[in-house]
Amino acid sequence: MTTARALDPKHFALGERFPEAVHAPDSVEALGALVRDCNARQRAIVFFGGGTLQGLGHVPERYDVAIRVGRINRVLEYDHRDLTIAVEAGCTLAALGRALAAHGQFLPLDAPRSSQATVGGTLAGGWLGPRRSAYGSPRDFVIGTSVVLADGSVAKAGGMVVKNVTGYDLSKLYLGSLGTLGALVRVNFKTLPIPQTRRLAFAPLPEGTRGRALKHVAALSIEPAAALAVSGFSKEIDGTEGPDGRVIVLLEGSPRSVESATRELRSALGSAGVPETRLVDSDVEVAFERIVDAYVASLGARSATYRSGGLPGDATPRSDAFVRVAQSCKLKLETIEDIRSGDVIARLSTATTRDLEERLVSFDAERRTALAGARVLAAPQAVRARLDAWGALPASLATMRALKAQFDPNCTLAPGRYVGRI
Repeated sequence: MTTARALDPKHFALGERFPEAVHAPDSVEALGALVRDCNARQRAIVFFGGGTLQGLGHVPERYDVAIRVGRINRVLEYDHRDLTIAVEAGCTLAALGRALAAHGQFLPLDAPRSSQATVGGTLAGGWLGPRRSAYGSPRDFVIGTSVVLADGSVAKAGGMVVKNVTGYDLSKLYLGSLGTLGALVRVNFKTLPIPQTRRLAFAPLPEGTRGRALKHVAALSIEPAAALAVSGFSKEIDGTEGPDGRVIVLLEGSPRSVESATRELRSALGSAGVPETRLVDSDVEVAFERIVDAYVASLGARSATYRSGGLPGDATPRSDAFVRVAQSCKLKLETIEDIRSGDVIARLSTATTRDLEERLVSFDAERRTALAGARVLAAPQAVRARLDAWGALPASLATMRALKAQFDPNCTLAPGRYVGRI
């Protein structure tokens, strides 16, 4: 049941803009009619799932209506023998995970706050989780979609079989578009069997061991499902941290392969001068979710988080660049460096809100040179409009503008929110 409080416009602020109205349709037909009406009346829309990734993107140029899609949330089809499932886009990741787990299957979407995050919001936000080097990115598991377009019509692409697309797969067009081309309402996935064994390894790093430890982990012959070097985030993840942070490794597979991988990992870390590796075999899923949640964990109005993508080989130089610019702007820095994918997550904070706002604007200006491709994951609403949310503009910007004009000629869907103020 959707309460009046849940539809209060003040809970849907983006920057310092509020919608005039908030709606929560309970069917695709109702959503289509609402979008059609807004488009005809030139009222700008922002779609909301669980709100977990709403820190992404620019503040929209116009913002009249917020539309929650969380009530459109059913599991529509599930053939566990064919490893395929179809869900409505308002389904939470936790609910999807439970449905799959009942048949020994899973999807490695790995987005923060799975009990709130929706399938549609996760895909529209272009989320990339820490297990994608092992399993592939979320887009690799999407085999079909239905989308409500700006005119209220429903467009379908793909289907319920794994090999069903010839030519360009239109489903991929909506993933990462942040709701600026349409609202995902149905997603068809291919699924995977749950690994037999899962284990987390935590290794606090003594002073001067970080560089060697990261190189040794990157060179493991039995590749882990995820491998992270974390500095800070102690309250969010765990209380153990060495002078150089800690390495966190997720191992998944058969019992035999996980045991072999554990021996190799301990040997590699020992050779790097890391004396202790703590293993966690119980509640691994919960512990791993805490790590993923830390990616967007906020310290209220006195923190902001950036994400820098790139090759694994240049992740440490980018992490070091974050350190230099943060020190220059007198900001506290905590980082998560993905040893396998090359992502760097950087959370910046200060003791007071006022200090953060001014120092963060300075940081954002400086990092455009040192970290041109870094994007804002989360920031206080009061300062969002002053930040460069997307970083360096892509070479495909003209094509992206043309697609926006074709799909949304009235600029009804989150105008100005996407890359290049599209």
